[in-house]
Parts: sequence; C-alpha cells; structure tokens
Amino acid sequence: MAIKHREPVYVLGVGLTKFIKPRGKIDYSELGFEAGVKAMLDAHINYDEVEQGIACYCYGDSTCGQRVFYQFGMTQIPIVNVNNNCSTGSTGLAMARDIISLGGADCILVVGFEKMFSGSLQSFWKDRENPLGTNLQMMKETRGMTNSPAAAQQFGNAGREYMERFGAKAEDFAEIARVNHEHSQRNPYSQFRDSYTLKQIMESPMIYEPLTKLQCCPTSDGGAAAVLVSKDFLEARPHLRQQAILIAGQCFATDAPSAFSRSAIDLMGYDMTKRAAAIALKEASVKPSEVRICELHDCFSANEMVTIDALGLSSPGKAHELVRRGGITYGGQVVINPSGGLISKGHPLGASGIAQCAELVWHLRGWANNRHVDGATSALQHNLGLGGAVVVTVYKRADGKQSVEPLDDITVGKINGLGYNPAVEAKGFTEAQAESVRSKTHASAWALADTLTRVQARF
Repeated sequence: MAIKHREPVYVLGVGLTKFIKPRGKIDYSELGFEAGVKAMLDAHINYDEVEQGIACYCYGDSTCGQRVFYQFGMTQIPIVNVNNNCSTGSTGLAMARDIISLGGADCILVVGFEKMFSGSLQSFWKDRENPLGTNLQMMKETRGMTNSPAAAQQFGNAGREYMERFGAKAEDFAEIARVNHEHSQRNPYSQFRDSYTLKQIMESPMIYEPLTKLQCCPTSDGGAAAVLVSKDFLEARPHLRQQAILIAGQCFATDAPSAFSRSAIDLMGYDMTKRAAAIALKEASVKPSEVRICELHDCFSANEMVTIDALGLSSPGKAHELVRRGGITYGGQVVINPSGGLISKGHPLGASGIAQCAELVWHLRGWANNRHVDGATSALQHNLGLGGAVVVTVYKRADGKQSVEPLDDITVGKINGLGYNPAVEAKGFTEAQAESVRSKTHASAWALADTLTRVQARF
C-alpha cells in the first residue's frame, strides 16, 4: 500500500487513571473524566479548543462517549464511539490521526475507558452469531476445545505451535511473564506490581498449557486519554514543542485470508501484525533493529512471543532465542513493555491502546525517569484485537532530538499542568485544575453532576 502524503500529527498530552481490579465501585464516567482532564492539563489546552472527540470502549451502551465528554463541556462538536475489541483505544488514535493529517481538525481528544466484569472475557449477545465464531470453529477443527477460557485457548494454541515449529519451551513463555512483572514494579498505574521468580510463574495454576495464571492478563477497570494536534496547532504554541511527540508512522490493518490457514499462529493475526509493522516502520524510516523500546499487546505471554516475531524484532522463528538471551529487557536488544504490559498493568479494553501511547510518550519526553531506556530515539507500539484489527505506531520526538535524557520530577512538575511527574506518580488534580480545562462557555453543571467530587475522593 502506498503511503499517501499526510500532514504531521502530534501527541501533545496524555493522561491515565490507575488500572484496578473490577469491583463495580468506579463508573466509566469517572474513569473517562479523570483521564481526559489529565490529558488536557498535560497538553495545556481548554476543552473549547477540542474540535472532535473520540470515545473508546467495548462494554457499555451506545453514546457512553457523550456521557463522558459532556462533562468537559457541551460544545456541540462531533463525538464518535469506537468499539474494535482489544484494539479499540489504538483504533481511536488512528482515526484521530487520519482526520487531523487530512485536514479535518486541528485538535482531537481521544478518551478510552472500560468498566469490566471480573473473570475472563464474555459475550453478552446470545441471540446472534458471535463475530469470533469462525475463529472458534477453526480452533475446534484444528486443535479442539476445552473448558478453559476461549481467549487463553486461542493464544495458548499459538504458543504450542511456536513450540512445535521453532523449538520454544514452556520456560520461554514464563520468562516473558517474569520480565513483564518485574517491569511493573516501576509503573504506578499498574494493577499488579509484584515480581516473581521463573519458578513461581511456572508453578502458578495452569490455565491452558503452556499458559499459567501469571502469564495471562487480568480484566481491569481504567481510563486513558490523549490529545492529538496538527502541525499548525503546535506551531502556534512553540513553547510546547519539547513535549510534543510525532506520530512518525502508523498502520491500521485487518486480517488476511491466511488467518484461516489452519495455523494457530495465523489465526491470532500474525499476518496483519507483520503487514502493519512493515508499513508503519517504513513510513517512519525506522528499521526493526533500531527499535529500543516497544509496548506490545501481551494479553498472554504466547502472544508476546508471536508478536516479537511478527514485528521483526527477531529473525523469523527466533523470538524465543531473543527472550533466552535477555534481549527483551534492560541491557538487552529492546525493552519490551517497560510499563509491565497487559500481563501486569491490566487490560481495560478501551483504554489499553491509549495507555501504551502514554507510556511511550513519557519515555520519549524523558519523563519516565525510574524506567528510562537508553538510546531510544523512537518508540514502537502494537495493539491487537481478535476479530480482527491491529494498529502499529512509531513515535518520535517533535523537536528531532536523537538522545533523550531523563528529567527529574521537579523539572517535569514545572513543565506540565499537573505540578508533579505523572510518569512516576499516579496522583490527581485539584478542583481548580479541573475547571481550568472544562469549557469556558459551554460547561454544564448538570452533565458533570457529582463526578468531580467522586473522582477527587479517590486521590
């Protein structure tokens, strides 16, 4: 596919809530509000400057996005609700980039949120065909089905095939999880922040071989937001250029016929990831060997293994060898999931892709000083949804700096609109700060209700 001319698009602000175990105590309207306020404070904008809104969620009724965005203001802008399985958040980012790059807007706020149920993912529409029905039927015919969670079976089968074809061992998948759990200790937003030995991971309850419990991501409640802007918008605010991060390359792709080739690896979207990565990296003029930091979709350790291969971070069939030699963590070839990944951080579906974006933005700004990655001049993001869709994105600094030095927390607190370093502290905001980003002319107290009070009660 030819890469058409686009105007540059930048991530100017990001915001996150803590990712937490679903207990039904925090509503999606609070999660979206908190993340959106933080992102606008980070971008130093007011909601009146936002020209379009994109809401990303999977579990909720239609127009949940309006419920969230109206809390910022009722400015009559277009608001789109996006549901694209686990790639929902990055789908929203890709849509915003397309709109801005082709001249449709100068500033778009993307907010992802999810209020989930505990336990494995489930379908709520029993009177119609499951969109993953063809995938599940293929799995049944080629690998059989058990009573284990369907997602674990699908990705676990991909792991089994990687073992059969390329010689990976169960310990290799466990090592991926060990690394992600270790990384999570330095992410204040992570649902789980405990580290484990390889033995502990191997001996945790078996979900579906080779996947033990500690190799599977949890369901989560959480929110994430990003402010995307045009070149004209940024040039009118030159003092913000040092924090703006360029979307240097991106590809939003779906499945090829090979998904039904009877390969468990192909069934998990290997080809669409491979295609999206090649296009995004080419657009950004980055080689896979030059990538030093990557956030990828590790819903299960098996998917991280397969994705390392599909992204080109290893030679074909050699991802397990990269894992064995310590190549996916600090001191190795590439630091994968410095946030702890979905396995530790959690996976609120609509927020996950935007949270990946936030993590990489913080790294390229030099704000993630407690988990800094040396030599990272670009950053790679991969967010996958079965059914299927994938978005692969490459980020670079807007000011063109080739080396990123970590900034101390005091300096970051002076730069941003929060007064602290959000990359290393999961804190909140004052009522005055929240009011500073809400619409000056079209705010509605009725739409806000008691959301601000409930959000602040958690800080």
